[in-house]
Amino acid sequence: MWIWFLLANPELAVRPRNLINRAAAAGKLRISVISLWETALLASGGRVVLGQPLAQWMMAAISAPGLSVEPLVPQVDVEAYSLPDAFHRDAAARLIVATARVVNATLMTRDQRILDYASHGHLTAIAA
Repeated sequence: MWIWFLLANPELAVRPRNLINRAAAAGKLRISVISLWETALLASGGRVVLGQPLAQWMMAAISAPGLSVEPLVPQVDVEAYSLPDAFHRDAAARLIVATARVVNATLMTRDQRILDYASHGHLTAIAA
């Protein structure tokens, strides 16, 4: 959702957009470093157009006021493969969910598997 927000994608509804704005204004907008990697992957594969070179876009994006990047730390690595109950095998999704759990953050996503997982009480998630 972060990339949709930055690219002003009209598919991002008003409510999620407002929540992102409020989190940024409060200095509480966080993104997993894995989401940065996914953005680079999408851009390099032509699945998303950033409008400028990836490195330049990324530096500007992560410098946005109120945003912090959550690093990949050993605790997240362990958590990603110790998640309670069944969860899909996508490594990036596992790492993003694990990051949210470790830092006790609310995750905003359109990934129905993550939303279903959250509905079982394993993390806090908001549908975007």
